[in-house]
Amino acid sequence: PEEMSKECDLFFLALPYKAAMSLVPLLLKKEKRVIDLSADYRIKDKDIYKKWYFEIHKSPDLLKDAVYGLSELNREKIRNARLIANPGCYSTSIILSLAPIMKSGLIASDSIIIDSKSGISGAGRKLDLSFHFPEAYNGVRGYKPTSHRHIPEIEQELSLLAKSSVKISFVPHIVPMNRGILSTIYVKANKSTDTDELIDIYKGYYKNESFVRILERGKLPDTHHVIGSNFCDIGLEVDDRNNRFIILSAIDNLVKGASGQAVQNMNIMYNLKEDLGLESRAIFP
Repeated sequence: PEEMSKECDLFFLALPYKAAMSLVPLLLKKEKRVIDLSADYRIKDKDIYKKWYFEIHKSPDLLKDAVYGLSELNREKIRNARLIANPGCYSTSIILSLAPIMKSGLIASDSIIIDSKSGISGAGRKLDLSFHFPEAYNGVRGYKPTSHRHIPEIEQELSLLAKSSVKISFVPHIVPMNRGILSTIYVKANKSTDTDELIDIYKGYYKNESFVRILERGKLPDTHHVIGSNFCDIGLEVDDRNNRFIILSAIDNLVKGASGQAVQNMNIMYNLKEDLGLESRAIFP
């Protein structure tokens, strides 16, 4: 930080959790703005952070100031923020899928069950045998069904939307593809609503959002349609027989689920065109 250029106002931190919280206070002290892609500033409660990440937070005083960087929900806060906590990839697909109905009273908020499937790149780059492609190819497996670290982040943001405590059941899976996330969410309906009405609610909620696409009745998301893009595609069905809403979403975990959303947040922070730098497809891996 002592050698940072005065011309550089914004820093993107793509560091593991634990590493970011040592550097962020130094950057802020130098009057820099920060978009942090780690989990270190996503959780507002330092005790909840310690419970899920098994670490004592080194700068808990900054947690209250960090803005959760889900662009579609927190745009105005992001605009003037000094510190952005970029959301997790699973969290992005799930929170965007549920946001339009969390305040509506249409669902029982204690009934949320989520099944998410991610490409292998979602685990990051690390030497772990289970994430080597020959080990993962030709198979699908679930992991951390009660202890995935995106759970408190998702519950925190859904609770803020619902204005009451929300708990979820969340089971992630690894599937043998490079990238992409498909989330399927099941919620109990509190009110009689048909599929067309539900689609209209979502279209109204996201009517000004260029990166959220609500699919027409009978159309469901496919990761093929979002790979390399910053889009989140959402499909909806009402299961009358079981009195449930079924919500599906697809994102690219490395774009809308990570760096693409960080660029979107940067554009908001500097009053730039929000899709600047996000219209072309650059795919690696």
